[in-house]
Amino acid sequence: MKKIASRMSFRHSRTLMFVAVAGAFPLQAAVAQEAAPVAGQLETVIVTAQRRSENIKDVPMAITTLKGDKLDTLVAGGQDIRFLSGRAPSLNVESDYGRSFPRFYIRGQGNTDFDLNASQPVGLVVDDIVQESPMLKGFPVFDVDQVEVLRGPQGTLFGRNSPAGVIKFDSVKPQFKTEGYLNVGFGNYGAKTLEGAFNMPFSDTVAARISLQSQNRDDRVHNPRPTGTRDFEGYSDNAGRFQLLVQPNKEFSALFNVHARDLDNNATLFRANIIKQGTNELVDNFDYGSYPSDGVNKQTLKTKGASMRLRWNLDGLTLHSITGYESADFYSRADVDGGYGASYAAPMGPGYIPFSVETADLLPNHKQTTQEFRAESSIAGPLQWIAGVFYFKESIQIDSISFNSFGPGNPQNSAYATQTQDTRSWAAFGSLNYTVSERLKLRGGLRYTSDQKDFSAKRVEATTAGPFVINNDSKNVSWDLSGTYALDKDSNLFARIATGYRAPSMQGRLNGLGDRPSFAGAEKALSYEAGIKQDLFDKRARLSASVFQYRVKDKQLTAGSGVINMNQLINAEKVTGQGIELDFQANLSESLRMTLGGSYNDTEIKDAKLFVQQCGNFANTGGTATTPSKAGCTVTDPAGPFAGTVLINGNPLPRAPKFQSNFTLRYSTPVANGEFYAATDWAYRSTYNMFLYEAKEYKAKSLLEGGVRVGYKWQDGKYEVAAFGRNITDKVQVVGAIDFDNLTGILNEPRTLGVQFKANF
Repeated sequence: MKKIASRMSFRHSRTLMFVAVAGAFPLQAAVAQEAAPVAGQLETVIVTAQRRSENIKDVPMAITTLKGDKLDTLVAGGQDIRFLSGRAPSLNVESDYGRSFPRFYIRGQGNTDFDLNASQPVGLVVDDIVQESPMLKGFPVFDVDQVEVLRGPQGTLFGRNSPAGVIKFDSVKPQFKTEGYLNVGFGNYGAKTLEGAFNMPFSDTVAARISLQSQNRDDRVHNPRPTGTRDFEGYSDNAGRFQLLVQPNKEFSALFNVHARDLDNNATLFRANIIKQGTNELVDNFDYGSYPSDGVNKQTLKTKGASMRLRWNLDGLTLHSITGYESADFYSRADVDGGYGASYAAPMGPGYIPFSVETADLLPNHKQTTQEFRAESSIAGPLQWIAGVFYFKESIQIDSISFNSFGPGNPQNSAYATQTQDTRSWAAFGSLNYTVSERLKLRGGLRYTSDQKDFSAKRVEATTAGPFVINNDSKNVSWDLSGTYALDKDSNLFARIATGYRAPSMQGRLNGLGDRPSFAGAEKALSYEAGIKQDLFDKRARLSASVFQYRVKDKQLTAGSGVINMNQLINAEKVTGQGIELDFQANLSESLRMTLGGSYNDTEIKDAKLFVQQCGNFANTGGTATTPSKAGCTVTDPAGPFAGTVLINGNPLPRAPKFQSNFTLRYSTPVANGEFYAATDWAYRSTYNMFLYEAKEYKAKSLLEGGVRVGYKWQDGKYEVAAFGRNITDKVQVVGAIDFDNLTGILNEPRTLGVQFKANF
């Protein structure tokens, strides 16, 4: 082994990773310099992170891509967009609403807010259209060509509000040939999935592609009591996309996209008193299939949208026009107290129920329009550029209502709150790429953004409060500077400095106890990162490693009220983060492929005066920080300046695990006239705080989840049959909580098993 290692080129000794994998490639590593390309090399990954098609190795930022077999494995069994969690370094995805309203976190930055008006520091871009509303971010993933996870601020070239990063989805586009596929699946809990796409060329200049998906599952949780909704966690999730490509010549093309989703399911189950007091363990004898409740649980989401992408290829210049429209209609009703009865309305349970809370949030009106004009150079030369303008407009209405769980039929209470917001934003942006030499390339970007929000909130009951109005204008200049230095033809060093910006946020879940809207000023991020990207062992392996550090001033955070079901927006003086990320993939042999990813994130809130309310059940049941009540949590932070408050200076960001890792391994071999394969994938994350403050019960346990897929393809991949499992160890634990009432928890998904058949034509 030492002889072989000594013959490796100098570039293969620059990282400890080489030592770890060299044993798998002894021969290829020794002759990598001299050998001609051979079978088994990794395919080149092309990304559009900088609004151009480029080799991922040449882009000076941390990027992870998902596509092909790996993507097919992860979405098996009706997985919603949360399947992305942990599948890229520093990426976490969760939801308090189930299959809708996913919340994304990159490098620890995200937003735990459950308000329908919540903004997120992670941008989501689908087919070049920014998805701003939380209700647009959970569109099912099907017939997708590639997913790109862009870490770090992306405030120059992409939309708006992306100081943590961008997740970018690109659908398979129409082609000038007849093709398609049909995928049918069945699983436990009566799960049924049907997915397909058909590509139709109408002529040499016009082609269309229609893509459809239907995911359905029976209820798997039962309410043993005679009140409220009786069965839960079934769903019917249907979505479709139609694209039309018109390309009369090489100089012009037009791509039209129409898409829609119809989701009918339950809201997330909030389970009362399932956390053992003083620990983060489930209570003894916990039964996943039982949910005693007196509330009604119902959730529906309908979204629709369209886009038009025009492209002109002129002499030395390419022009783009991208027009988008999106809308959503949402209704979600849940028994938030997580049980039945109350301390004043016996019987009650499970455990202690301080008071009854059954509420619904509605998004009866939502419209978003976007327009981008972009020009880019397309001539050979050391200087390349992009310039453009972007316009965003959004109109929303949110209603929050409550219900009497003890009245016949759970009638709606007379009081309700409503909020409206109109947002208009425009930006001018540009970037320059300059090739200084064969080895050194520099890039720089600049963006000016102007945001205007007109917000109004009011409460309607016997005595109406409001409207309370907030009108805000905000302006910002974002920039980034980066460079790539080629050590040799296979190795690039990169470094990047970037800024990010998130516009001011506001919301108004008025409730009669404190009738005032909540407001948080703009946040601004400054980030540094550097790393290396290498093709190894004659391009049979690929490594990307980076280190980063960032600082966010006036960081927008969401604090719970401590006593009622609402949030409060606050600004922390400063938040810092630093860490390491690794992406590695390799063809270990002709039959064996693997990927490995990992990250370390150290985040810290730095604001000595910042305090928040602790879990509300202290006040409701007479407990104290040193002597928790029978429904109380065990807070470990120091007491704040007022009763029931705690200081959070020095705490990590919520839902920000320090350690994450992912691993996949795929084996394939020819059998008869086809190919047998077996694949497994695993994702691990360490513990995290569920809220801004720390409490023993609200510190999520570390979690390791794995999947497996075994299948057979024949007739050159035309047909495929497979069996799969998700969360194969059936690890069920608390991943989120409600802290204003009692020790109410939210669980991860249990084990899913099934089979699939796919036909390509």
